[in-house]
Amino acid sequence: MRKLLLLIVSFYCCSAMAQNKMTPELLWKLGRVSGLGISKDGKYILYAVSTPNADENKSSRKTYMIPVAGGDAIIVTNADSLLNNEKISADGKYMISDAEQKVKPITGADNYPELKKSNVYIFDNLDYRHWDTYEDGKFSHVMVAPMVNGKAGEAKDLMPGEPYDCPQKPFGGDEDYVWNPNGKEIVYCTKKEYGTAYAISNNTDLYAYNIETGKTKNLTEGMPGYDINPSFNQKGELAWLSMKRAGYEADKQDIIVSNGITKMNVTAQRDDIHVEGYKWSADGRKLFFWAPIDGTLQLFEVSYPGLTKMMPIIRQITKGDFDVTGIVGQTANTLIVSRTDMNHAAELFSVDINSGAMKQLTHVNDATYATLSMGKTERRMIKTTDGKDMLVWVIYPPDFDPAEKYPTLLYCQGGPQSALTQFYSFRWNFQLMAANGYIVVAPNRRGMPGHGTKWNEQISKDWGGQVMNDYLSAIDGVSKEKYVDKNRLGCVGASYGGYSVFYLAGIHNKRFKSFIAHDGVFDFRSMYGTTDEMWFENWDKGGPYWDKNNAAAQKSYTKFNPSDLVATWNTPILIYQGGKDYRVPIEQGQQAFQAAQLRGIKSKFILLPDQNHWVLTAQDALVWQHEFYKWLAETLK
Repeated sequence: MRKLLLLIVSFYCCSAMAQNKMTPELLWKLGRVSGLGISKDGKYILYAVSTPNADENKSSRKTYMIPVAGGDAIIVTNADSLLNNEKISADGKYMISDAEQKVKPITGADNYPELKKSNVYIFDNLDYRHWDTYEDGKFSHVMVAPMVNGKAGEAKDLMPGEPYDCPQKPFGGDEDYVWNPNGKEIVYCTKKEYGTAYAISNNTDLYAYNIETGKTKNLTEGMPGYDINPSFNQKGELAWLSMKRAGYEADKQDIIVSNGITKMNVTAQRDDIHVEGYKWSADGRKLFFWAPIDGTLQLFEVSYPGLTKMMPIIRQITKGDFDVTGIVGQTANTLIVSRTDMNHAAELFSVDINSGAMKQLTHVNDATYATLSMGKTERRMIKTTDGKDMLVWVIYPPDFDPAEKYPTLLYCQGGPQSALTQFYSFRWNFQLMAANGYIVVAPNRRGMPGHGTKWNEQISKDWGGQVMNDYLSAIDGVSKEKYVDKNRLGCVGASYGGYSVFYLAGIHNKRFKSFIAHDGVFDFRSMYGTTDEMWFENWDKGGPYWDKNNAAAQKSYTKFNPSDLVATWNTPILIYQGGKDYRVPIEQGQQAFQAAQLRGIKSKFILLPDQNHWVLTAQDALVWQHEFYKWLAETLK
């Protein structure tokens, strides 16, 4: 009888715990898992967990190892010594690293040494600022040092005096430079353009530096798009990610393999494949990669037939409503990967290469999720105005009751050519939106990879065209359901999603009662005059606004410019803006807020002076979240 009573009490306690819902504070306590690799002996997976501390406004990081088959994790303090150091040459003679080198005199003190306390930048070309940083004349360079008694000696600069970055800024890391297994050659990735030429070009190339001769060779000469992420197999065959076209940063991304004589595009045969990342198989005969497909990120393999007439064969390994977001390593017939879905942050899983069967290995956030009531995610197919079938994700509140009516949010994805998959965001978190009582409608509108190249490319030079009809088709289609309160519809988004909010505010025909835009493009002309990556503007907008003979550009600037629609704005709008966002600079948010205020529209402007295009610190992020839901509560009553 006592055991039965304890079971009943335990059941009700667990049921009560499971009724909790996600909150901003809880979201910013979740551990963030990243795989580091597999140990030298092949027995353990090493990974790191970064945990935010909102009180201290910073994160702590711990490293762990766990058996490759799963089991108890233990803290380690010597992770580097347990992993193979791929930055040491195969013969053990050299080590490569990277370091900042002063190359150009930019500051007042550089040019006038006697004025050391001056705070001045002197520019005579573009690329004077990028992402969130002003150019200071320092460039990241690859360095090579001899190994002496197990330690690196004096390092030599592979790029002396060159005003180019490797790793590339702002997002490059040590994956940008690798050893050839022969121990005599270093391959690195950079864009050898400077200033204005850099700002209008996305032509990154791979360069091979010969240790013995000191000479450098361009391996991708004549390939005008992105060429990044070089990696060798043990036979010395080189793979990398490549885009074909100059100036198009969202071109189809393929895997190229070279044996030093010929190059082969091993993923060209699949029009719907845009490779996000890859890793060689242990035997060097295949490459594993992850790519968006049908609203998810899945794991694939592709054969590399070498110098034969055989075509590479692509096989999808995993299937399901989740995202495979990275490959940690391979052990025998098993891959270790990172996986997310809209209700769960990243954890590590094993994948059987043959069957695709997955097993969760890390359980960093399981205890937290066990206390939460989760919202359901659902696939819908909705007809667009041009007769296409469009995938739309619908996310429901945890306690969803179809007999009730719910306020509903149209989520507008950024990019613009960024896949809307089963991602887990610490800002645009669908679980948190649903926990606050909102249905979320997230369409895979035009301009998203994973649905074929034509679908992805249709948004370029057509920002305010068919894609806007796609948005409205999605919200109109879901709004037919009785549980959607059509009198309480909101529209939210960031970056291109923020642009979408500004544009829809002028054409929505009273559908929406509230708008929220973060770092959105408001005015095309001032955007062209202040943004950093001009190749993006030239491709997506068609060119500069002053080129009156350029029909594509003139269409963008006269037909798709949100600032030209302000006269028809009539709906409350909340605007967030990062003060260090140089991709979508501060005047975009300022202009939108000023226009709304002068029009007499209920509006609020939230400036985050220390943030770039994202929100990276805990306390700023918590303010962001609280203002987000406060605004919705006020405007979607």
